[in-house]
Amino acid sequence: MEIVTIAVAAACFLLGGIAMFVFNKTALKNKCANILKEAETEAEVMKKNKLLEVKEKFLNKKAELEKEVAQRNQRIQQAENKLKQREMVLNQRQDELQRKKNEAEAVRENLEVQLGIVDKKKEELEHLQRQEIEKLEAISGLSAEEAKERMVESLKEEAKTQAQSYINDIMDDAKLTANKEAKRIVIQTIQRVATETAIENSVTVFHIESDEIKGRIIGREGRNIRALEAATGVEIVVDDTPEAIVLSAFDPVRREIARLALHQLVTDGRIHPARIEEVVSKVKRQVEEEIIETGKRTTIDLGIHGLHPELIRIIGKMKYRSSYGQNLLQHARETANLCAVMASELGLNPKKAKRAGLLHDIGKVPDEEPELPHALYGMKLAEKFKEKPDICNAIGAHHDEVEMNSLLAPIVQICDAISGARPGARREIVEAYIKRLNDLEQLALSYPGVTKTYAIQAGRELRVIVGADKIDDKQTESLSGEIAKKIQDEMTYPGQVKITVIRETRAVSYAK
Repeated sequence: MEIVTIAVAAACFLLGGIAMFVFNKTALKNKCANILKEAETEAEVMKKNKLLEVKEKFLNKKAELEKEVAQRNQRIQQAENKLKQREMVLNQRQDELQRKKNEAEAVRENLEVQLGIVDKKKEELEHLQRQEIEKLEAISGLSAEEAKERMVESLKEEAKTQAQSYINDIMDDAKLTANKEAKRIVIQTIQRVATETAIENSVTVFHIESDEIKGRIIGREGRNIRALEAATGVEIVVDDTPEAIVLSAFDPVRREIARLALHQLVTDGRIHPARIEEVVSKVKRQVEEEIIETGKRTTIDLGIHGLHPELIRIIGKMKYRSSYGQNLLQHARETANLCAVMASELGLNPKKAKRAGLLHDIGKVPDEEPELPHALYGMKLAEKFKEKPDICNAIGAHHDEVEMNSLLAPIVQICDAISGARPGARREIVEAYIKRLNDLEQLALSYPGVTKTYAIQAGRELRVIVGADKIDDKQTESLSGEIAKKIQDEMTYPGQVKITVIRETRAVSYAK
């Protein structure tokens, strides 16, 4: 009985489970169906939305394309209108050209007709001309060729005379203008640059407080003075001149070393050969430093940069050199300033001109004695220390020893002459000065026809008197040029020499 009950209960439970499963399955199916239906509805909505978006984009694109097409059509229409206008203009021009061509054809035909008439007239004129020439030949007794030759000769002489007169006028005008302009520039340059004139001698006077010091300088049996002369290379003259000792040497650097050494020895009071050699050695180093410092100061004052240290030393050494009594450094500075002024006046580079002017005489202060002239030696030094070619050429050409290759060279030459030849800048030995004046006069007297010569204005002008019966006016002009060229080739002189040739006729009578 219990087993039957349990079986019935199990059957009931099983049936309940089956019924629940069936119910759940049905519900699940219904839910799935609902979800599918909702998904289909949502998909349909999304589809419609997407279709609407696509349709809207299509319409927008269509509108843009239609607008672009309308714009293109408008541009095409404008281009067509321009082409039509151009075609009309071309047609008009073509019609105009055709009309002008027709007119030109008509003019050409007319000219051909007129040329035919002209040719006919020309033949008639030539015939008449031949007849006239035959008549003239018969009357004059000369052929046409002979008459032509005579006329050509006559015209040649006339043209030669007129040409010579014209050339003389042009040369006179050019000389007047060139001299006026050159004088203006030179005078303006000299006025703008004023430098003190320094004159140095070959002796230096060393002043002492009392004559007792002379004995100490001489030393026992003259050993001190001999040691001093051997160390410095300077002759020391101790004589009866009160409170003074003379230092004599042609080298200013040696004289300066001797002066400074003697000053230190006298101030210190210890004067003996060992001390002399020590002091002279020390002073030599001091002077060398002073030379370099002077060179640097000079280049800084003039605004010149980039010089080789050896060139700076040579420039400083110029302070202790002189040329015809003119201090070489002062002359170089003055020439540099003159070159800068003149280059500025002529529109050239003043810095390069100033550099060339400062270096133009570096060949005068060599450490060893060269065999070359100072201009060529200075050019070699400049080339050695990497100066530019136009600077080197200006240095070498300032005495015409090499050919001038740039405008710097004549500027340096002129400014060197201005600095050296101005009054008071240099001095010459009287004998050399007189000899130069005599040589000038004798050179001019060597020409035939010259009767007298006078060197005036300190040798700046040479007046030449010629015989009026021996030389005519044309020969007088050429004689002046020949004398100038010979003086330029054979003589050395500062500045320039003016040659004036005078030809005059004198008639002398006496009333009794």
